[in-house]
Amino acid sequence: MSRQIVFTTDAAKPPATYSQAVRAGGLIFVSGTAPHDPATGKIVGETIQEQTRQCLKNISAILEAAGSSLDKVASVTIVLADEDEFAGMNEEYLKWFASNPPARQGAKLPAKIPGLKVSIAAIAEA
Repeated sequence: MSRQIVFTTDAAKPPATYSQAVRAGGLIFVSGTAPHDPATGKIVGETIQEQTRQCLKNISAILEAAGSSLDKVASVTIVLADEDEFAGMNEEYLKWFASNPPARQGAKLPAKIPGLKVSIAAIAEA
């Protein structure tokens, strides 16, 4: 099975330790994506809704660069800094996946990163 690294400047640059996404086996594996602005690298938004929106904008750009889209997302993992933010995250998330939503799981961020409320990873069909 061949692997193709996916990168776009339309989404935030990842740390050197991982890729934005990897295309393999007919799937796109999008790494945990934080709400960073692609141009500045700074966290976008102070509310969970704003940060969720930016995460999904970044994921959408990564999937587009890989030849896929949010419509082809099969699974999402959402990692929250504070579980009390779940309702607000879900409010924004449902705007992006209003019908036929992907499978989903959640977790709590294992480390505190100043200002970061959410990170989202996704697996989509290529």
